[in-house]
Amino acid sequence: MLTEPGVLSVTSVPDPACGTGEVLIRMRGTGLCGSDLAVYAGRRPPPRRPWILGHEGAGRVAGIGVGVEGLTVGQDVVVEPDYCCLACPPCREGRTSACAGRAAVGLTVPGLLSEYAVAPVEFVWPVAPDVPLEDLVCVEPATVAWAALRRSGIAPGLSCLVTGAGSQGLLLCRELVEHGVTVYVQEPNAARLERACSLGALPAPPGGETFPYLFETSGASGAVEQGLRRLAPHGTAVLIGLGTAPLELSPRDLVAGQVTLIGSMVYDHPGDFARTVGALRSPSTTPLGAVVSDGYPLDDVGEAFAEAATASGKVWVDLG
Repeated sequence: MLTEPGVLSVTSVPDPACGTGEVLIRMRGTGLCGSDLAVYAGRRPPPRRPWILGHEGAGRVAGIGVGVEGLTVGQDVVVEPDYCCLACPPCREGRTSACAGRAAVGLTVPGLLSEYAVAPVEFVWPVAPDVPLEDLVCVEPATVAWAALRRSGIAPGLSCLVTGAGSQGLLLCRELVEHGVTVYVQEPNAARLERACSLGALPAPPGGETFPYLFETSGASGAVEQGLRRLAPHGTAVLIGLGTAPLELSPRDLVAGQVTLIGSMVYDHPGDFARTVGALRSPSTTPLGAVVSDGYPLDDVGEAFAEAATASGKVWVDLG
């Protein structure tokens, strides 16, 4: 539970009840990402405190509510933690990421950093029992990466610049390399840059070389502007990082450069998540867990959050 900014405690709470159309999950692991760190640090206040964080979760079915079909107790699952309404115009058009009623687990509804959690059956995905837990806690952010790639329209054989090699940037580098793209990455953290290169990316060359595609994942102040300076004419910039600083962009430069700007917010249900889950068993791909650097037990959750901001790769919490 987050009791105040920067302060976490492991607390006993009643087990959640499993309602109609819901699945009770014994959580096994939860990944940490930039959104979690923003809530933890107080930059993104939760609806209330104390608050349960976490949205990148994997576990095992512990109970099934009335009306649930296709799942059995004991089955391994991952949670798709953006509960769209499935009824509004964007949802009916397949753009569930634009759902105005979307509930974001760990951000607007209580999270998955807990021994037990309940989720609507539509957003619980079965997975094979032998998939490593380090892979499963990366499914959600890997789906964010895939959705950004899909929306960009980038084709195999092209090149791009990725700015930021935190856990989201690393998963995007992996996805782009697997797609056949030559990936250059810009990252000041030497350990993160090294991990990105281990996934097949290349350090961004100094100087004025430009790229036809830009993927901005860091959300850092000034990162969008710096990236756009290395975007080739007629280029496409995909913005993924949730920065809060005002952008200093010249409409004249955007127009003259014929730049295409794409904001990529999470993913669209159900296709994007289905694609990531389906690719877990592919023998030709680099495991998602290759981006993982550190795992912590629940009792050390405070240390996990403290280290995640500068870790060389993805950090996750093992819930046993």
